[in-house]
This record gives sequence, structure tokens and C-alpha cells, in this order.
Amino acid sequence: MSANSVNPALLIPAHDRHRLLECKHHAPHDFYGWHAAPEGSLIRTRFLGATNVELLIHDEIRQMQSLGDDIWAIGLTDTTAPDYRFKVHYPEGDPVTVADAYHFLPTLGTLDLHLISEGRHERLWEVLGANVRTYETTLGTVTGTSFAVWAPNAQGVAVVGDFCAWNPNQYPMRVLGSTGVWEIFIPGIEAGTTYKFAVQTSDGRRIDKADPLAKQTLTPPETVSVVAAPSEFEWTDEDWAQKRSEADPTNSPMSVYECHVGSWKKGATFQTMRNELVPYLVENGFTHVEFLPVAEHPFGGSWGYQVTGYYAPTARWGTPDDFRALINDLHAAGIGVIVDWVPAHFPKDDWSLARFDGTALYEHPDWRRGEQKDWGTYVFDFGRNEVRNFLVANALYWCEEFHIDGLRVDAVASMLYLDYSRQPGEWLPNQFGGRENWDAVQFLQEMNATVHRNHPGIVTIAEESTAWPGVTAMTEHDGLGFSLKWNMGWMNDTLEYFSLDPIHRSYHHNEITFSLVYAFSEQYVLPFSHDEVVHGKGSLWQRMPGDDWNKAAGLRTLFGYMFSHPGKQLLFMGCDWGQTTEWDEANSINWDNISDGWGHEYHRGIQQLVRDLNRVYVDTPALYAQDNVPAGFQWVKGDDSQHNILAYLRWDTEGNPVLAVINMSGASQPNYRIGLPVAGEWELLINTDAGVYGGANNDLPHTVHSDDVQWDHFPHSIELHVPAMSAQLYKLSR
Repeated sequence: MSANSVNPALLIPAHDRHRLLECKHHAPHDFYGWHAAPEGSLIRTRFLGATNVELLIHDEIRQMQSLGDDIWAIGLTDTTAPDYRFKVHYPEGDPVTVADAYHFLPTLGTLDLHLISEGRHERLWEVLGANVRTYETTLGTVTGTSFAVWAPNAQGVAVVGDFCAWNPNQYPMRVLGSTGVWEIFIPGIEAGTTYKFAVQTSDGRRIDKADPLAKQTLTPPETVSVVAAPSEFEWTDEDWAQKRSEADPTNSPMSVYECHVGSWKKGATFQTMRNELVPYLVENGFTHVEFLPVAEHPFGGSWGYQVTGYYAPTARWGTPDDFRALINDLHAAGIGVIVDWVPAHFPKDDWSLARFDGTALYEHPDWRRGEQKDWGTYVFDFGRNEVRNFLVANALYWCEEFHIDGLRVDAVASMLYLDYSRQPGEWLPNQFGGRENWDAVQFLQEMNATVHRNHPGIVTIAEESTAWPGVTAMTEHDGLGFSLKWNMGWMNDTLEYFSLDPIHRSYHHNEITFSLVYAFSEQYVLPFSHDEVVHGKGSLWQRMPGDDWNKAAGLRTLFGYMFSHPGKQLLFMGCDWGQTTEWDEANSINWDNISDGWGHEYHRGIQQLVRDLNRVYVDTPALYAQDNVPAGFQWVKGDDSQHNILAYLRWDTEGNPVLAVINMSGASQPNYRIGLPVAGEWELLINTDAGVYGGANNDLPHTVHSDDVQWDHFPHSIELHVPAMSAQLYKLSR
């Protein structure tokens, strides 16, 4: 039947029809679906390639009329909207009965849209992206998927996938008010369906984009999004979460094992890590694991730091519920979970966030603020409400949907400074003419305040490499609000010092003591991270001077110093046994170092030392309870550059001390006297020179008594045998 023979009321005005056919209409729901008409009502629909479409209504089958271009319509006498279905006939196969995608109310309410525009929607993933929904109607249950995406500068947006042969003309979306949010509910779209958004740009191009809020993807190099099933995982970590909410993580033990899933063991997955990583962490005494980014990223060589799917755990290693199961097992084993998070920048892949609606949307439009040329990435526009909302909600998403215990925020310095890694003329000053990015500051403050308000006990950790003040100060005191900050200065000074031949260290004594000048200016993590064992830097083992024995002794001393220094500890995987080779993300860490064979005793010894240090650390409040205040630390010997020896006390809140003695020289000191403020019997907790660790096994007494001999302005003192290249920890047993 031709369009000329139908009721004119069924026809679509020519201008709107043209825009609909081009998928450039902002309101397809105004023309498709049920609508009131002067004499009753009408229903229109479009099914590409259909040979016939019938309407099922009131237990009747009614023939719809073709308007051409695969558009079908029918007039009704009903003046109220009925429940109905379409029976669609195609050239091949049986007819398909479906509900009308254009007959459903928007899945976002006015409050949702208001909060998105204000940048305050804290559960953004529940209204944007793809969400499976079920509706009860008079003709039965309708299950499908609601799709919503922010693309304010697009002429039109459609959902595409195998279900419509990737044709954008089948399911064009509507824009909701002036928010720039496009939405549609499509019946029959089930979990597991692959999709993208087809965006018609203002300059007439079609670009197919992955969903910014997709909760699941196909494994790279595939770039499509996947409709995620509502999680059916049953958490059993309620007790863990309750204890976490009642604890102060900054004054609790935290020994972190930094881990890259893909190279921990080649072929590792979230499932295999449940059986292998969890017992490994328990056996070796770590309190936390920190995963390099697990969000979806197309290029494995980025280690996850160039993210394209902020809401989707990477499909390389399993499903979202697989990751939940791993975290649940870690909590059951008493291990906290920290995830690296990358809100600073994102890659330029044309199917992802970059120029999402054909314009600079998520990124700042001025290249002097919107590009990080050294990394080949775009920088988020932190001053835009919707962008800030996307990121803050993402932080909450990982906390709420995956029960993580912390976020380590990557590249904070690049966010704080407008001239970061830029030459003169390549950056745009702020409104006051300065280099500070106040939009980024506001975002970080909002993120930290929101996470801590919603989830007490969760830690946020800044990788911030400058002296920006107040990184770990509370936001109400104008700080950034992080719980902890990586101490990059300590890491650089310490590794530079330990890489020197011991004969030269006396000339660099200030490098190993300088960290205590600022140790309590922030709340710190002491990191020996993945960044220190790549790009030609060599492994920690390779950076120690001397032969294998001296390298092992150097690492043991380094770790004894690290665990007794104020701050939390972080060791990258493989460092805990002194991996001999530099990290390569494409291969497993060097497990051969601790397997049977020549030289394995050094590495097994280092591993045993780290295991014992973790045990002593957790059991000894003096080593963590006052990490962040000067009262928790006291020098007793900090100026002996001649012998390269440090000695200091760590105090808990009850006045119980631990004495650390660190000899970083190649010479033993058999009768070394150290002044002390208190008298008593001191019990040896750790001796890195012990034979069980591969050391020289000097025979040190298990307990030593202080003397009433004044020394270095202290009323008491103790005489110790301090072996070369070693660290000892003593506990006052009164």
C-alpha cells in the first residue's frame, strides 16, 4: 500500500521524516510508538527489512500499513494507550513478536537528569550505560536493556549491534531535555549482547563508540561493549567491611604487595589468582594487595594506565563476577584490596572516549590543557560537571560494586600542574596567572570527600611526586583529602644511596637521613613499585653493588630499613625475593629465582626475611601505630656517617619502643655503643644477617641488657655487635 493511500494523520512531516531516516533526530519517540490523534490514536514503528508488520492488541491481530522506508503505522479508535506487541515478518524465518521500544517512559527521571547536570549523581552507572530491566505489562513480562549515553553535541545517537546488523536506523535514541543524555529501552536485548553507540556528529560523520559506562567488554583487541548481566555474586565479607569501617587505616599495619595480574604468572586470570595469589599473600604475611589497573585497556603494554573502559574489569582476566570472587576470597583471607585508578588522562582511540560526540567532550577543548603529548593521551576536563561526575561516580563504583578497600590514584602531579611536562607556550595559565590546575584540585577534593563519606575505612592514595602541600590533609582544611601519599623522595634517595658501593656511602649520609626531615609532613607509603624495575633501571637486585652475596645482603638491609622507617610499605611482585631480572609485563615474573638451582638460597632467604618482617611488623604496634606523628620516631644515632650506621627508636601509643639498627657499610662493628632514653632488656626480633636468610650468621645474643652508661646525651646505652650490611630490630621487653 502506498503512503498516498493512508490516512494523512499517520504520515510523518517531511522534515522530521528525513531526519529520522538519517538518524539525526533528537526525538524519535515523538513519531514512533503510540500517540494520541484527532480521531483516537495511532502507532508507528520501523523495522528494517521487514516484509510485513502486524499489531497484536486486545487479543486481536491488526494489519499495519507501510509508509515506505520500512516505516509502518496504524490508526486506532482507542484514546488511551493500550498494551500491544508487534508481529514482524522477514523474508526468511518465522515471524518475531516484540514489544515496542518506543512505548516506554524514559528510564532516567528528572532528579537523575538534574544531578547529572550538576555533576552530583553518585550512582551514575545505574542510569547511564546499559542496564537490564524488567517491566510487568498486561500482556506479560517485558525484559530488555535500557541504554543511555551523554553526547550533548551529537545530531543523533543510536544503539547498534548484531541485533540490528549494526544499522543505526533501527534504534535511534531520544535526547532528554537539554542535558545531552540520549536514552532508549530496547525489549528483548539480553545480557551478553554486544553493542556500541552510533553517533552522528554535527559535521555529518557517523562514529561508532564503545559505551563509556559499559560494565563489561569483549577481550581486546575487540572494542565492543557487552550488556552485563546483573551480578549474581553473593558476598560473604560483611564482617570484613564492618571492621574496616571502624578502623583508622593510616595508623594500622599496611604492607602492600603490588601486582600485575597478567605477568604474575603467564596466563593468570581472576579465577586462577583465587587459588594461587591468595595463599601466596597469606603465606608471606602481606596485609594488602594493590592491583595495577584492572579497568579495560586496549594495549597491554600500557600496563592498564591507558584506560578505555572505566567501569569494566578487563575481559583479559575474566568476568566482573570473577573479579568479585577474587576480592571476596582475599577479604576472607584477611587481605585488603587496593586498585590503581587513572583519572588523569585517557588514550586517543577513535572508538572510545576521545572526541566522543565529534567534539572535545571528556577532554579539555584547548590542547594546552587537553593533551598530554608525552603520553599521547587526552586530559580530562575537570572543570566540566558531567566529566567530574563520570570520574567521582567511577571511584564509588569500584568501592560499592567490587568492595575494594582503596584506590591508588595515578599521576596526580600531572593533574595538579598546568605546565606538567610542557614547554613554554604549551600550557594555559589559570585565571590567576598561575600554574595550578584548580579544577583538578576541586575534583580530587570532591572525589576523596565523597569516597570517605560513603565508605569509612577506605584508603585513597596519591602517587604525587612533588611538594604540593596538604595532599593528605583533610578537605575541610583545604587539603586534597587523600589518606596516604607515595613517598617518591624517600624512594629516590634510598635507592640512589643503596646503589652506591659501601665505600662511598659515608659521603652521601645526608641522602639516607633526609627523609626524616619531612617524614611527618604527609601520611606516607614507602614504595618500591613497578616503575622502579622497568625501562632499563634494572631490578632491585641489579641495582645493589657487588657480587651475589653482597647484592643479597644489600637487599636484606634495604628491607630491614624500609620496614622500620615511618610509613606503610609497598613492594612490587618479585621484589620480595630479589628478582634478578627487570620486570617484563609480557612474561611471568622470574619464579625460577626461588626454585631449586644454584643461587636460589639467596632469593629464598630474602623471601623468608620479607615474610618474617611482615609478621613482626603486624605484631608490633610501634612499627605502625604512630607512623604519621613525630612522637612515633626518635633518633638515637643519625650522624655516624663514618660507619654508615643509623639507629632510631619507633614508639607505639603506649610508650613501648622498638630499636632499629642499620649498618650500611661493608665493615662489622663488634662493640658498637648506642645511647638510649630507657633502660631494660632488649629482645632481638629481626636480624637480616641470620643464616636462615642467607647472611653471614654472626652469633648475636637473643637478648641484650642496657647499661647505666651515659652516651650521646642519653642516660643509658647498649653495646651491640652490628654485622656488616645488616639490620636488626630489638624490642624492649622491660
